[in-house]
Amino acid sequence: MMPQHANNLGHVFGGVILAMMDTTAAVAAIRHARSTCVTASIDRVDFREPIHLGDLVLMKASVNYVGRTSMEIGVRVEAEDVLSGRRRHTNSCYLTFVAVDRNGRPMDVPSLRPESEDEIRRFNAAVERRRRRLEEREAERKR
Repeated sequence: MMPQHANNLGHVFGGVILAMMDTTAAVAAIRHARSTCVTASIDRVDFREPIHLGDLVLMKASVNYVGRTSMEIGVRVEAEDVLSGRRRHTNSCYLTFVAVDRNGRPMDVPSLRPESEDEIRRFNAAVERRRRRLEEREAERKR
């Protein structure tokens, strides 16, 4: 991370990391859908520890769940001190993307077939998060 990414303490701005997470997740969504995708929501993001000026930031994305037109993408952020090689998990979050056609209307996306134990675990956890999101949305609608 470079000086323009950091505050007076030498810590990278959270907004810079959020933008990088959104871009990383978008690439994963677009690759899965083979279509333009837009961000529908970003779940809670907790910054576990700061990312420092000069750190190398690594973002890992996975498509955890696919509905008819939407996808949950998980992003894990790690910061690496390039001199020592020490890596730290700094934060993770889940983003929901919707595939859209040329007119900006939602379109169907290919299904997801989790195979490995890790993929199945992430898929099942995503199903539960989706259930909670839908419940929250319904409760907000009733207010």
